[in-house]
Amino acid sequence: MATKNIVDAHALIWYLEGNPRLGANAKTVLDEPTSELVIPLMALAEACWIVEHGKSSIPTIKDLLAVVDADPRVVVLPLDRTVLDKTLGMTAITEMHDRQIVATALCLADKGEPVAVLSKDRNIQASGLVPIIW
Repeated sequence: MATKNIVDAHALIWYLEGNPRLGANAKTVLDEPTSELVIPLMALAEACWIVEHGKSSIPTIKDLLAVVDADPRVVVLPLDRTVLDKTLGMTAITEMHDRQIVATALCLADKGEPVAVLSKDRNIQASGLVPIIW
């Protein structure tokens, strides 16, 4: 069973920009044509916010979403009650959006899916809750 790679907002944005801040291992996963990429809706919303506020070289939200929608490897998972419930009490991660990204990974892991999170976020890494690729 292939690893589900949970993509956070900065990994997504930096990959699409070709930004050198993207970790080499994350870039390898994102370059691989057979990688299974999961974008939690919260991470996609955050990426849209980054573009909307001019904090990216991606010109418009429409451009961002067009690339995401065109990639057959990508599955966008919603924020649902199961993910929300998983975030409650997740005190090792202090930021709400990061909790939801990790909770999405943990919900998939609870279903027996091997997961890894593509993130440079120190809070996520320090939590030890999920394997990290960066």
